[in-house]
Amino acid sequence: MQVANLFDVVELIVDLPQHKLYAGMQGTVLEVHGDGKAFEIEFSDEQGQTLSFLALPPEQIVLVWRAQEKQWLSMADRVAALIARLPAPAGAEVLDFARFLSVRTHQRSRVQAANVLVAEPPTEYHT
Repeated sequence: MQVANLFDVVELIVDLPQHKLYAGMQGTVLEVHGDGKAFEIEFSDEQGQTLSFLALPPEQIVLVWRAQEKQWLSMADRVAALIARLPAPAGAEVLDFARFLSVRTHQRSRVQAANVLVAEPPTEYHT
């Protein structure tokens, strides 16, 4: 399956310091080569000025925006795409960390719920 199509937005998952590009930076696919064997991607700054334009293999990017559907990929889909590329032991570490975050989030929400003060109704009403 092809990672991205024309005008999709992808995110780097590797550092490319020779091009001043780093993991997490996003770019737009402007050309697809060899049925998805490489993608010409333009990386721009906030003002729209091109930072770099280069061909990258699919192993260095993940899809974050589908242009045709005009839709961002869910966080779960983005994480799953990254985990699928990791060796099994690293994937297991990610799963353990996700469990830890789930437990911590659940504990925090219980503490916050317990700390919510309920306003007491007034005992006297004045008109």
